[in-house]
Amino acid sequence: MIQQHELEYRFMTMQDVAAVAELERLSFRTPWPHEAFVGELTRNPNARYVVVVHQKRIVAYCGMWIILDEAHITNVAVHPLYRGKKIGLSLMIKMMNVARMFHAKSMTLEVRPSNTVARGLYAKLGFKEHGVRKRYYSDNNEDAIIMWVNL
Repeated sequence: MIQQHELEYRFMTMQDVAAVAELERLSFRTPWPHEAFVGELTRNPNARYVVVVHQKRIVAYCGMWIILDEAHITNVAVHPLYRGKKIGLSLMIKMMNVARMFHAKSMTLEVRPSNTVARGLYAKLGFKEHGVRKRYYSDNNEDAIIMWVNL
């Protein structure tokens, strides 16, 4: 069992991009390419990314854009070997705190209806379903559920 004190949470750096891109490939059918993360770090002043490190290995990450007083989660992933250990929950709590630090008053995200584990996690954090984006996911045209929480 991994203890929270064994995990390091920090803002993502350029040195983390390769590991994050690999984690992205392990987690999603249509992963963001390496270059997208480089662009997020170098050209997007609204982007904030946090990585979770365990024994010098990036085991999870989350990104968001903060625009005015809203935070939009762009992506979140936990390494397959580290799932089910509450890392996703603690990472989302950290992201909510980072959003507050940057004066966000609410947070939103999209999630697949089929991703019941993530939906349960977000509901536990107070997110509520507030709509659907039809055929949002390009890999299979699955809809996306839009969820919001007040911070």
